[in-house]
Amino acid sequence: MIALTGGDLVLADRIVTAGTLLIDDARIAAIESRRIDPAGATVVDAIGCYVVPGFIDVHVHGVEGHDTLDGGRSVAEIARRLVRYGVTAFCPTSVACAPDDLRTFLGQVRDVRVKRDANAARALPAHLESNFINPEFCGAQPRACLRTAADPPRDGEFSGRDILAAIEHARPDVGIITLAPELPGGIDLVRSLVAAGHRVSLGHSGADFDTAVAAIEAGARHATHLFNRMRPMSHRDPGLVGAVLASDDVAAELVCDGHHVHPAVMNVAIAAKSPSRLMAITDGTAGSGLPQGSRARLGGASITVGDVARLDDHTIAGSVLTMDRAFATLVTRCGLDVVQAAEMCSTTPARELGLTGMGAIAPGAVADLVVLDSRLNVVETWIGGERAWPEPAAG
Repeated sequence: MIALTGGDLVLADRIVTAGTLLIDDARIAAIESRRIDPAGATVVDAIGCYVVPGFIDVHVHGVEGHDTLDGGRSVAEIARRLVRYGVTAFCPTSVACAPDDLRTFLGQVRDVRVKRDANAARALPAHLESNFINPEFCGAQPRACLRTAADPPRDGEFSGRDILAAIEHARPDVGIITLAPELPGGIDLVRSLVAAGHRVSLGHSGADFDTAVAAIEAGARHATHLFNRMRPMSHRDPGLVGAVLASDDVAAELVCDGHHVHPAVMNVAIAAKSPSRLMAITDGTAGSGLPQGSRARLGGASITVGDVARLDDHTIAGSVLTMDRAFATLVTRCGLDVVQAAEMCSTTPARELGLTGMGAIAPGAVADLVVLDSRLNVVETWIGGERAWPEPAAG
């Protein structure tokens, strides 16, 4: 048994001040409202710290120089490096790519899911920021790789059907699929992907309000980085943003770096949907965790690290955010309390992805935890009741 003692335990509805968390056999055995040192337990001092459920990032392309489409063991490397930022589970995320690259990526996802490396975050089924997005709202996505499900095969080029075949081949390892419902065959694609067990996300889209509502009625339950790469909302033309804000059926991602979405607008979204329908994400790239001015990659494109990641033509290409800083942004710039921030960073994504027993501190829950100091910096990350970061010193 392990006893995390003296920390402020962030539960789903309150904070237990200076409490004790008992961990046994990879799960939370009990929550005590005072500091105790059970006989025979390994005692871990958390005095002056918050203990929160492990962060779950449903949209992350890379970190510390590694991109999900690099090949080799890139997904495993990302899993190993994310734990220092409090991430205990993540959806490896791709940009639009050719079928061979997609198959390689999904093969890596399968391998990392089958056997998690020690001291690495759990890899969840992938998030495909897919080929089926609107070229007018593609942002940094490679325009040459964009297709529709209705495209016929073309000589020398892959078709949308080739992408769907790659997805079908790796069905269990594909979770979220981002698409633009206004494209030819878009609503039918929503229905077919939902029927196949995928979580369809609306994004990189110029959909009007009625089309977005039709996609939600067809089964879409997720929105990719709300506000970003969507037609702007207005009072007479609410578009996709308005449909997402108005629907309790859809849980939306929010890039919580204060640059992709102004904190005031973040608060508007939080007020409209509540933390229970919003997921804090990083949209992090290989530039995350690197110094300002560093060069990295997003898919096959070069990016530069600044306040955000940018292509050489200055197009925003994802973020350089990490989940610990997303949590801190919600608290320090949006005014949320740590309970609400934990809901957006852990509880809501776990519930939306169907991760039973994860995303909250409760008896019987999986002991995926983050210990944060008073400045909300990561002190320790625990996965399945074992400390994943910092790693024990050699020898």
